[in-house]
Amino acid sequence: MASLSASNHVARVLSVANHVADVDASSRIANSWRRCLVSHKLDPARQGPPQTLTEAEIRHVAEPMEETIRLATPELDDLARVLRDAGYCVNLADVNATMLFSRLPGEADAKMFLDWKIYTGSNFAETFEGTNGLGTALAEEKPILVHRDEHFRAQWHMFSCAVAPLFDQAGRLAGAVNITSCREDLERTAHQLALAVTMEATRRMEGAIFRGHFRNAWIATVPGDGGSGLLAYDDDRRIVGACRSARALLGLTDGLIASGIDLSRYIKFDHHAARGADEVVELRRADGSALGQGHVAPPLRARPSTQRRDVPVDRFDSLHRLAGRDPALIKSVKRLRSIGDHNLPVLLYGETGVGKDVFARAIHAASNRARNHYVALNCAAMPESLIDAELFGYEAGAFTGARRDGSKGLIVQADGGTLFLDEIGDMPIALQTRLLRVLENREVWPLGALKPVPVDIRLISATHRDLGRMAEEGAFRADLYFRLRGMEVRLPALRERADRDDIIRQIAREEAPDCRLSDEAWALLSAYPYPGNMRQLRHVLRLAGCTAEDGVIMDADLDLPPFGGRAAEPDLAAAERATIIEALQKHGGRVTEAARALKLSRATLYRKIKQLKIETAQ
Repeated sequence: MASLSASNHVARVLSVANHVADVDASSRIANSWRRCLVSHKLDPARQGPPQTLTEAEIRHVAEPMEETIRLATPELDDLARVLRDAGYCVNLADVNATMLFSRLPGEADAKMFLDWKIYTGSNFAETFEGTNGLGTALAEEKPILVHRDEHFRAQWHMFSCAVAPLFDQAGRLAGAVNITSCREDLERTAHQLALAVTMEATRRMEGAIFRGHFRNAWIATVPGDGGSGLLAYDDDRRIVGACRSARALLGLTDGLIASGIDLSRYIKFDHHAARGADEVVELRRADGSALGQGHVAPPLRARPSTQRRDVPVDRFDSLHRLAGRDPALIKSVKRLRSIGDHNLPVLLYGETGVGKDVFARAIHAASNRARNHYVALNCAAMPESLIDAELFGYEAGAFTGARRDGSKGLIVQADGGTLFLDEIGDMPIALQTRLLRVLENREVWPLGALKPVPVDIRLISATHRDLGRMAEEGAFRADLYFRLRGMEVRLPALRERADRDDIIRQIAREEAPDCRLSDEAWALLSAYPYPGNMRQLRHVLRLAGCTAEDGVIMDADLDLPPFGGRAAEPDLAAAERATIIEALQKHGGRVTEAARALKLSRATLYRKIKQLKIETAQ
């Protein structure tokens, strides 16, 4: 629908609600408008901000969702990083449409959300705010895109919201993931693609929540027409849990699960004992009909009764898994083990997308602070005007617009735990000075406070910049740089890792579990340099998993820009050119044999030869 004035919009709402409009009268938007007028008694012309909770109220409301928020946060952060440049705000809300987790976009776009109070604590229930992405998705328990003047209230017409409901381990509605943009230059089709990305991210959050809840159980991935489902069962093959899609696929109910029903009634497969590793199995329904190929994973944490008391659980397992078979990372993890629980700050170096936040979380989980909070702040994503208040906190009335109860700030929230400052090279010099005082004195002075607050934190920082050079040039405080550099860990780019093929296979299993890679797709994935690293690989495979036909990912499904498309990659292009020339020379210029040696299709190799301007005898 075109942009309308407030009065015209009211007339439009009334005409649709009264079934006299000639378009969209039966759409979900029209039905929601009718609910808002008839059931909720709302006025589409009403002005004013949404209801917003105080900080104390937010803590009370968020308490039942703490575990859900914790398990969903890595995926939410990843989603926010992907959509930040497109101006999207990312939120996680509870079932009442109260935002409990928020990540704002860049400073230019963030101001709009702050001005309109679209952040943590704001409530967008359909019963209060009318038709909107968050409230309507929760009311209907279905994903939805509400684009600009599809909103019930005229004042929200500058926003477009794409929302996917979130379901817990028992298939119950647990909340919703919302992305909102105020960009006028984005068409509805762009928001539809963003909705598809959000739905996939939400699916992975649900998987993390399910696996976290049933971490002592075996997990079977059950394929279905509407997407795979997760089934949890114990060592005696009694079903102990099933996600929403698995319940629908197999006809499972709470009563059947509570009765301890035997797995063999629903699925038959050749799996007898825990082997300590993931495995792929052929699944069938109890009536013998084929269900397809599934995936079975052992418990994340062994039952206490089956553990040997003389073999303690290695708390560095996550770090070892992240290191994989890469020699440089294995060496770094060995050094991290050696410092143990010493309160040394750690400085992570790595390109965008290598997984600095994931690595920092693993360091926190391996420390004696693991039971306490891990608090993260992206210094590049937060507007400079807000970092001070977010990091150091403030007292009530410290500035115009401050919450009436004040704010503890992220440093105090991390007391006893770990504070992770991502992209610290982008922190303003004035805030660097305040942070240095915190590290030296172990106390924080919130804005407007009359006395300091003592804190005990472990600091992990990350950057893609050369802080040493910045310190020499005066762009970064040298004394803070050496404070941060207790131990330096360099995270290699994906193209530099010795175990790159292992990583590609693992991420393909995670992002496109119901698909397999064609030979051409594998060759392209294996040869590509990934300027966006792990993040780029995940999104490429995520999209490919959505677009692949018949469960096979082809090279055409892989959204990978040409190697020469970025000025920052001349060395990569040169290295690739040298590799291809060497293979051609080794095989006497025979492209077919060189392609086979490089594990590329002949068509792909010809394309690279043309792109890289390599002369051949053929």
